[in-house]
Amino acid sequence: MKKIIATLFLAIISGANAQVIIGGPTGSTTVNTSVLLDFATGLNKGIILPYVRTMPTAPTEGTILLDASTPLTSRVKYYAGTVKGWVDLSGQSANLNSSTVLANFATEQPASITETASAKAIIGATSSTADGVLVLESTTKAMILPIVADVQNILSPSPGMMVYVNKAGAKRLAVYNGSKWSFWKP
Repeated sequence: MKKIIATLFLAIISGANAQVIIGGPTGSTTVNTSVLLDFATGLNKGIILPYVRTMPTAPTEGTILLDASTPLTSRVKYYAGTVKGWVDLSGQSANLNSSTVLANFATEQPASITETASAKAIIGATSSTADGVLVLESTTKAMILPIVADVQNILSPSPGMMVYVNKAGAKRLAVYNGSKWSFWKP
């Protein structure tokens, strides 16, 4: 009897699909088996990319971050592999030392704060060989970016913020480098 119950339980679990939704009970799409990570709609918020003062030496393809290695010219970058290398998504510099940016952003962390290089949050699997702060591990599922009608509705965007603008005639990816928005259309 125990074997039958265990087999039945495993069969039910193996057919389950998970969809993580941040910010509310429903995301921007109906329950969808091809969505790994989704965000609630109508909140005028985005996802904030990690910012680094030292660029990774062996990044995983698909890594997106805010390059603050030179705070006066910070830019959002995407790693497109060993052939193309780092692709600049900002197209313009931001001064992260300016008074318009939160003071603690440009401040160096104390030496007493250490990070565990292998620490990461993984969605979609129990483990992953990919390095990153947030690893989406799936060959069949993707993340839906936070959707906004207009970046002007985001009151205080943070450096490294990324959203999808869903406005008639202007559907595009938007990244904020700390002082300016940059837009990429499909």
